[in-house]
Amino acid sequence: MAYPSDQRSSSRGTVRFVMVLLGLFLVVYIVRPPRLRHSSKALDSCPPCFCDCEEESMLSLPLDILNSSLADCGKDDPQMNEEMKKDIATLLSEEINLQKNVTNDVLDRTKALIMSAKRASSHYQKESEKCNIGIDTCEGGREKAEAALIEERKLSALWEARAIEFGWKD
Repeated sequence: MAYPSDQRSSSRGTVRFVMVLLGLFLVVYIVRPPRLRHSSKALDSCPPCFCDCEEESMLSLPLDILNSSLADCGKDDPQMNEEMKKDIATLLSEEINLQKNVTNDVLDRTKALIMSAKRASSHYQKESEKCNIGIDTCEGGREKAEAALIEERKLSALWEARAIEFGWKD
């Protein structure tokens, strides 16, 4: 059933109105100032933070608090202090060693998979050779049977010819 032209134009107008309204809401939502703005006075009145330097807890902090606390984060942790004292060459050599370890693990796994594939291939080759030997045996038996059948037919034809000579009728 076709819609009358009045309903179609009014539904298009309604869709346009809803789209414009949605666009205005999005613009207001993006442009409006945030409700909870941290001022410098509010940061000064906060007690000092003792962070445990986990990424999950840092993600929940506001950005300006996060930037100010990153400089102090981990200053009491001996492992962190040791890591921060290392020079770039040491860090790069550690990174290279880690990459070598990962590469060696991947290489070992690849070698194991290759060996497994070789074993499976060898197994299938042996099975194929058995099958080929069986086919050769069957083919030889078929050829012998065919030769024996031909010989038997010749012998049958000879006996039939002799029987006909002596008066045998079919």
